[in-house]
Amino acid sequence: MNTGARSLAIDVMRGMTLALMIVVNMSIDDASYAPLLHAKWNGLTPTDVVFPTFLFVAGASMSFALDGLRRLGTAATMTKILRRTALIFLCGYLLYWFPFFHFDEAGRPALLPIANTRIPGVLQRIALDYCLVGLAVLYVGTRGALVLAAAVLLGYWAALAHFGDYTLEGNAVLKLDLFLLGPGHLWHGEGIAFDPEGVLSTLPSAVNLLAGYLAGRALRVHGVDRALLWRFVGSGAVCIALALAWNELLPINKKLWTSSYVLCTIGIDLCVLAVLVWAIDLHRLRGTATRFFEVLGKNTLFIYLLSEVGNAALLLIPVGGLSAFEWIYRNGFESWAGARNGALLYALAYMLLCWCVAWFMDRRRIYVTL
Repeated sequence: MNTGARSLAIDVMRGMTLALMIVVNMSIDDASYAPLLHAKWNGLTPTDVVFPTFLFVAGASMSFALDGLRRLGTAATMTKILRRTALIFLCGYLLYWFPFFHFDEAGRPALLPIANTRIPGVLQRIALDYCLVGLAVLYVGTRGALVLAAAVLLGYWAALAHFGDYTLEGNAVLKLDLFLLGPGHLWHGEGIAFDPEGVLSTLPSAVNLLAGYLAGRALRVHGVDRALLWRFVGSGAVCIALALAWNELLPINKKLWTSSYVLCTIGIDLCVLAVLVWAIDLHRLRGTATRFFEVLGKNTLFIYLLSEVGNAALLLIPVGGLSAFEWIYRNGFESWAGARNGALLYALAYMLLCWCVAWFMDRRRIYVTL
């Protein structure tokens, strides 16, 4: 690959991550295979690697776009970063507010109360991380951003240790979110008002995006060669080793997004990226599989939003005394494939349906960007 050329491997990795994200978001807690579910608290499953990988590939893609923005000047670049941040954040917020209204006792439509709408979320975290990394790189450069990243990981560890503990009920992330946002604006999936995309834990998650940015920048500036890929693998192995050692003091925990979790997932992503670049960009091993994921990777934001809106609609639509989500699962998949295989096939079928939309958009050269 020539220096400065866009990496197909990054597009494929982004599509792979989106495909897996859709599958795990369609998982059923009491039926899905364990690798498709998040760890209960401490620990790591394949599902726990999906979101940080999404951030990593977002950072890698950002590295190819940021130089073009810089030619516009610092003020214009900052404006575009802030504009994109606001739009992605708004999309995430509206996603959790969907379907925006309900029917009151008289059968009249009424807006859902904003007081009970979740504010943090997946897209909101991506937006804030994009903003933090973009501004850091713009104003302090890559070396300065690395220093800030180290300070964030150590400072976050100190905050967790000194302002709470590492439990669900007593952690500093929960305390700050309750103070800033209140319980009505947080996720309640753990049985209490606790948000895994909380305000404080957004800071260490920005390091995942920064790592992707630096990896993408290395590919863009130096081009693809074996020495660079070995550096990726070596750096990834060091990150994983440090994470495992740190785990003895600070547990690897996705829901708290601990600093040890950050290093572990960055290490995994660097190794995966190295393998994909070696196969796709260096040895040109391309075919149906790479094309499949490349299609998803071209409209990542739109397809993610589509998958989440569709999922929410299935949960809201009643069919035969069940939600449409559960009715389709039980009658279309579990009835003949069993609980676990049925849940997996259901999730895969939904992901393939989303892929068909992405394929149609790609054929028509429709690409949605913010």
